[in-house]
Amino acid sequence: MESMGQSAEFGKFLKAMRSRLKPEVAGITDGAGARRVPGLRREEIARLAGVSTDYYTRLEQGRNIHPSRAVLDSVGRALRLDAGEQAHMMDLLEHCAESTRSPLPVQAVRPALRQLLEAVGDVPALVLGRRTDVLAGNRMAFLLFADFPELPQGKRNLTRWLILDPRARELFRDWKSVAAEAAGALRVDVGRHPNDAQANQLVGELAVHSDHFRQWWAGHRVATRSSGSVRLHHPAVGDLELNFENLVLPDDADQMLRIYSARPGSPSADALTLLGSLGAGTTANSRVGSTTPEEAAAFGTPEAASNADVRPNPTGP
Repeated sequence: MESMGQSAEFGKFLKAMRSRLKPEVAGITDGAGARRVPGLRREEIARLAGVSTDYYTRLEQGRNIHPSRAVLDSVGRALRLDAGEQAHMMDLLEHCAESTRSPLPVQAVRPALRQLLEAVGDVPALVLGRRTDVLAGNRMAFLLFADFPELPQGKRNLTRWLILDPRARELFRDWKSVAAEAAGALRVDVGRHPNDAQANQLVGELAVHSDHFRQWWAGHRVATRSSGSVRLHHPAVGDLELNFENLVLPDDADQMLRIYSARPGSPSADALTLLGSLGAGTTANSRVGSTTPEEAAAFGTPEAASNADVRPNPTGP
């Protein structure tokens, strides 16, 4: 593999993964009762990975060394990393020198994608960008979650809303697990774009205002689910259980289409239908307010879309 630089964040990730690994899970029984810190010792991970203790120590200390793919695979197996964690470890190495690269492109949504959001208008759908910025959505999504078009542009972020807005805690019946997973997804994004100033600002804001987020962030959890389910209690229509699918766009790895749906004929499907009827007289488009044409187009205003220069976002990492 090509040589890659080293980063302190990479070393912190290795240490966090080592600390969570129980000796008995790794098949280590000697001296387990005399441990002063949780997890495995550095020499134990080094032995399991087939490298010297000195070499592994330098990896964890963030030294400027260039591990091979084989070594990284061995370390990943020793730490019992899953596929998402292994990919995140590689991201931390590959992108740690991105400070010399060009600024990230402005995020924009293709007109055809906005049309698709309206075509699935009976179910909530969002387009999420880097750091889970809400780039676009349909009326049902804004009725179910929050009226993101009415928020200031810098606040239109799903993770920020989920963790800091009290209404999100009331909406998600399993808020803590959902919010922890959102923090894990944000960590993946930061690993891909470590020098994204807006992402770093978001992490700082969440850390200042949320004790939970600080704990989750310190644990270096990684979340990469492509599908799942959520349990909600909406103030207007009551309880819902919805499935979601995350579809990464093939022409832009930094954009993801998330669609929520309910099992046909279920009470949750009836609740979604009721929610749509309750909001039948309102549209997110009419509430965009004093946005620029480009911002309005991102949230699906047809008139604005015809006047705005909305270009596809160049391919991501």
